[in-house]
Amino acid sequence: MISKKVEKAINEQIKKEEYSSRLYLAMASWCHRNGYPGAAAFLYTHADEERMHQLKFVHFLNDRGGYSVLQDIEQPPFKYDTLHKMFQEVLKHEQYITASINDLYHLCTTEKDYTTANFLQWFITEQVEEENLVNGILDQMALVGNDKSGLFHIDKELGAKAAPA
Repeated sequence: MISKKVEKAINEQIKKEEYSSRLYLAMASWCHRNGYPGAAAFLYTHADEERMHQLKFVHFLNDRGGYSVLQDIEQPPFKYDTLHKMFQEVLKHEQYITASINDLYHLCTTEKDYTTANFLQWFITEQVEEENLVNGILDQMALVGNDKSGLFHIDKELGAKAAPA
């Protein structure tokens, strides 16, 4: 049985993962409407991944005797000035999620809930990969600046990253 403190914290993480999915969906829609089909495909894929993260938490909590409760979430922003600024927001959001998962891990170790702490290891590793991926995209964008041909190539590369392996 999972403690009420950990159950509440996981429910908050479920809410954050659902928001992440909606945020990336809104960003993908903006990209789609603004001539960045590769970035749109990349973000549509990430929206799906965040939904799967949410479901992992839902299933885990229910399997451990807790109860996952979906909550109201705020509407994500849906307009951005540039692709670069939008990906800066992606990085900020991923850093926020990383901090949240780290806080949840800390709570689990404090509560001596090592089963949940072990479950969180996958998410900790995933966040390192996500931040690294977005930092790489931002580095490329910094190299090309406002060069439209450079942004065109970055968009193509983002589309290739979205394609199934």
